Amino acid sequence: MDAQAKTLGLQVGGALADARALHPDLSVLDMDENADTAWLMQLTRACVRYSPLVAPEPPDSIIIDISGAVHPYENEEQMLMEITEHMTRIGMTSCTNISNTPDAAVAFAKYGKRQNIRSLPVSALNINAESIAGLQRAGLKHIGDMAARPASAIAARFGMGTLTKLQQILGEAPRPILPLVHDKPLMFERRFAEPVGHHQVVSDTLLALLEQAAREMAERHVGGRSFRLTLYRSDGQKRTLAIATGAPTRDPALVARLFDERIDTLSDPIDPGFGFDSISLDIPAYDPLSPVQVAFDSDADIKDQIALRDLIDRLSTRLGAGAVRCLMPGDSHIPEQAQLALPAAQVHPPRPWPKPPAEEPAMRPFFLLDPPQKVEVIAEVPDGPPHRFRWRRKLHEVRLYEGPERIAAEWWRKAGGESAGKGGLTRDYYRIEDARGRRYWIFRHGLYEEKRSPLWYLHGLFA
Repeated sequence: MDAQAKTLGLQVGGALADARALHPDLSVLDMDENADTAWLMQLTRACVRYSPLVAPEPPDSIIIDISGAVHPYENEEQMLMEITEHMTRIGMTSCTNISNTPDAAVAFAKYGKRQNIRSLPVSALNINAESIAGLQRAGLKHIGDMAARPASAIAARFGMGTLTKLQQILGEAPRPILPLVHDKPLMFERRFAEPVGHHQVVSDTLLALLEQAAREMAERHVGGRSFRLTLYRSDGQKRTLAIATGAPTRDPALVARLFDERIDTLSDPIDPGFGFDSISLDIPAYDPLSPVQVAFDSDADIKDQIALRDLIDRLSTRLGAGAVRCLMPGDSHIPEQAQLALPAAQVHPPRPWPKPPAEEPAMRPFFLLDPPQKVEVIAEVPDGPPHRFRWRRKLHEVRLYEGPERIAAEWWRKAGGESAGKGGLTRDYYRIEDARGRRYWIFRHGLYEEKRSPLWYLHGLFA
């Protein structure tokens, strides 16, 4: 339940029918365990900023081992405040606690701070409901009650798993965690005994770092998508250059050439000052890259794709990431949203366009007006095709028409769009030809039952 539902007097574990009887307008959503698990993993990865040893504790907990971790906070309470504020910023409600054992920290976070661990209820052991009910029937309502009994009696009556949980929360048994495995960051650095300022030395060092990075990426079977070069001057200043590639690569010569292109386009040349103390190269984004034998796999097709991708990378580096774009199909049946103009260097792999049957004529124009231009239309009947229209102060007589092609609004993208009249206006498209043989794509925005006076727009021109 969210915070608003808790104010209605509902109880967790109650019957859904009872809750709906009390509040007929109650909003109920099915639980999506896969989505919850994926979100918990994403939150766990975000907690790496506090310690390299973090582990998810399904269904709703995260364990952070801060023993021996170096952090910039003055004390542990300040770290807890930072974690709570971070969760609040992303819209999450969190309860945090620090303890000597992982199970105790989770238990205190869920059940609130008590004087000691023995005052917590037995449900804090994170065991199944049947075991908890059996402990309570036996009069063991708190962890202290269980700790006062002989371990052999607990194990004999409630199982060894319950005893192990008790010993782990009391710190009497080891509680290993399975932290997330993090890939070693692809960062490479070269330090100089004396500051260097010659361009050739910098180029040779960059090439050596790229060759080292290529070997590391080859072991991981990945290729870099973005590369960042940082030059550290002896006076404390630094200069950072970044490039991106359209496809994953680990070719040192290709990346070095792209860096040269990037340097040539700088309006402010790189000033070495009194020299560079060190040069670092890191690869923040990379994708899987399997070996390809160009000579055997498809010859000309792969070679052409590689040459085209190389050209796109060079132009994007020299002109800017957004200067070179390509059209990609969009997930929408609205004409102006059916394609997206995306930076060509970021589109990988390209998705094929849906191909209409060869016998069908061109149903859509190649040229669309953005935005559609308003036209004045005279139609024979309210819902009929246009008889004549005026566009840019010129009157056009309609000789032939074809349609309508009815396109409904995307009502599912709007809140309450499933209700009549709330999803948007329907479009009726007509392919028309005027008396001079020119062909247009015109639509009426709205049906007469949706809008009293629908407007007409010219959306495209046929070749």
